[in-house]
This record gives sequence, structure tokens and C-alpha cells, in this order.
Amino acid sequence: MRRAAVRRVLWVALGLLLAVGAAIYALNHLDEGGTAARPVASTSALIERGAYLALAGNCAGCHTQRGGAPYAGGRAIPTPFGSVFAPNLTPDATGLGGWTSEHFWAALHNGRGRDGRLLTPAFPYTNYALVSRADADALFVYLQSLPPVAAERRPHELRFPYNTQIALATWRALYFRPATFTPKPDQSAAWNRGAYLTQGLGHCNACHAARNALGATGGLTDFSGGMLKALGWYAPSLHKAAEGSVAGWTPAAVAQWLKTGSAPTGTALGPMSEVILGSTQHLTDTDLAAMTTYLQSLPQHAAADRIIDDRPELKLREIGKRLYGDHCATCHGEQGTGGMREGGGLAYPPLAGNRLVTMSNPANLLAIIQRGGFAPATTGNPRPYGMPPFAGLLDDTEQAALASYLRHAWGNDAADVRPVDVLKLKSQRGG
Repeated sequence: MRRAAVRRVLWVALGLLLAVGAAIYALNHLDEGGTAARPVASTSALIERGAYLALAGNCAGCHTQRGGAPYAGGRAIPTPFGSVFAPNLTPDATGLGGWTSEHFWAALHNGRGRDGRLLTPAFPYTNYALVSRADADALFVYLQSLPPVAAERRPHELRFPYNTQIALATWRALYFRPATFTPKPDQSAAWNRGAYLTQGLGHCNACHAARNALGATGGLTDFSGGMLKALGWYAPSLHKAAEGSVAGWTPAAVAQWLKTGSAPTGTALGPMSEVILGSTQHLTDTDLAAMTTYLQSLPQHAAADRIIDDRPELKLREIGKRLYGDHCATCHGEQGTGGMREGGGLAYPPLAGNRLVTMSNPANLLAIIQRGGFAPATTGNPRPYGMPPFAGLLDDTEQAALASYLRHAWGNDAADVRPVDVLKLKSQRGG
């Protein structure tokens, strides 16, 4: 009797396992075409269009390692699950040589490689699935026009089980459905173009979205802010005025920020500096205006109630005030008002009322204190002023003291930073 009951349980378990496996298989083969070659005529106009789209997607940013040939891959992309190494996109046999436009479309739209294997979502196919077939073909033609570079692909260094196809298939079944961008008829052409660029090739929420334990976001319209733990930076929420929202900016200021990396409110630093340098500064004024329209339309979330700091670090603030006078006031001003260039223009950003200083997450402020701040050298701002790193000069307690002072000086009102906060941030990115 007991043996029969055990057999029934095993059969039920097997049936459930087969059903789950079938569901995962089906969900991993949605909207997939064949792999037959679909020749695309290469013309100078199509190559030029593809080159522009590659800039819009900042493809070289990931697919070029420091000191390496453009688009030849090799750059490590850190993730919470291990490192992923960007592949070679040049038309060499070690890259996209032998690929067809159909293979390339499958990679962008379905997250599937030429050999049929599933790609890791560190390659943001969840965003690139929105790219139109015409734009995918133009991008492919451009990449095929590049000089071929022999660069063998370095195997990813993902921990088990994240390095298995079963894990990737399960992740996709849970979080990915391929779908091209569909314009909203109740929105303007500019809004739809901005949404297409921001959600698709621009993959802005790959950084500016919160991620769950498995690395999935809340969707392509989620810009609620996310911690880039391996980098030690926080991508601020674009839905919150106290963080990264541009809803209250003038359209001209948003476009200036995306074009030059500098605006009256501050300077682009960290990962955003790389995005502006390699991507948005190269976009047309029309596309920048479209992105501005979309970004300014994002729904705004009310600020969370401020947590009252019932243990103010008054001693730390006093130490920070002295450190500010010794190291920072010359550039940023005694009252944190910033510094101007000779002849006008912002040289050193104001710290009074600066959102980077007062955000609830102090990661970016600490990162700049530790590693310095370097704005992108763009065509519109070719000689930006930089800030030296202080990690070798200030210990954890002094960094916390300086940050705490900045977050309370000149009307700023944010929680203190404690030495343990500095230590936690350093441990997240491995020192």
C-alpha cells in the first residue's frame, strides 16, 4: 500500500516536472523565426544609419575593452552573479563573421546566439527586443563594415547555476517576452520616438531600474533607481524629484545635459559620464528633444517620509567641516555655491541643494569622494574640470565625516553617513 502511494507521488512529481519543462520550453520559443539568410544590401546610407544607431545604443561602451580595438569585445561586465565578457562584434570569424542578418535579429529580438544558445541578460536583449527589424538590419550592416579583428571570446565567469542554459531558460520564462516597439496613438511623434530610443537601444533602465534577487526589473517603464553594486554607484530614480527626475527641468537643460554632460544643476559623473561621452552627445538635436519629451513625461513618485536621525553624528560633522575647508572650499566655495570658469560657465558644481549630495542613498557621494569626479570631455564641453580622488588621503571615518557635513551644510537635510556605510560600499565592489 505504502509502495503504491510512493509510486503515485513520484508519477505526479514527474508529471509536474514535465509540465514545467514544457512551459519553459514554449516560453523560450515565442516569436522566433527561422535562421534562413535574409540578405540586406549594404549601402553607404545604410552603413551611416547603422553607425548612428550603434552610438544611440552605446554599443562600443561594452564591446570595447580599454586599449583594445573598437567593437572587438573582451570587456568584463560585472554582475551580482559573476563577470560576463562582451563578445567581438567585428566581422572576423571570432566575432560576427559568418552571421546573417537573421542571426543578428535573433540575438537582439530573442536573446539567442547564432548557435541557438541563450544569451545572458547582461546583454540587454530585454530592451533590444523593441528595436525594429529595419534598425536591426542597419546596425548589422554597419558592424559588418568594420575592419575584422581576431579576438577569441573569453568564457563568462558566472557562478553555478547561473552559468547554465537551464537557469537562463527559467529566467527568460519568468521575465522575458519578445515584442517590438508599438507607438502609442495618444502620444506625439516626439514622445514615441523618445520612448523608442530610451526603452530600446538606449536601454536606460538597464541601470535606472530596481532589480530583484534574480536581476530582473519591473519592466521597460521602470526607472525607479538601482544600485550598481559591482561598480559602487547608484543610478538614481527618474521618477523622484529628489533623485534623478528631470520633470522640473527646462527642456533646454535636459538636452544640454545629454549633449555636454553639464547643466546649471551639476555635472555628469561616473557611469553616466561614459554614456554621454560614448552615446548621447552624438545624437541629433531632434532625437535629444524626443528623449527629453519622454523623460519629462515619466510619472512622478512622492518622496518617502524622511527618517529622523535620532543619533546625529555631531562630532563627525565638525570633523567634516574642517576637512571641507582644507580640501574642498577652494573649488566648491565656502558656502557650497560652486565655482565658475573664467568667461562664464560652470567649472565646479554647487553642493548646496545638490541632489547627488542629499539623495537617501549616499553611494555616489562616497564614490566621488573616494575616486574623484571626472566629467565627459564632449564636443560641447571639451575641457571639463575634474576632481582628484581622496581615498588615499582620507580614511573611512574621515570620508564619512566629510559626507555627513556636506549632507547637513547650507540647508541640506539628509541622514548622516557613518564609517560602517563607507565600509559596506567598499565591500560591495570588492574594496
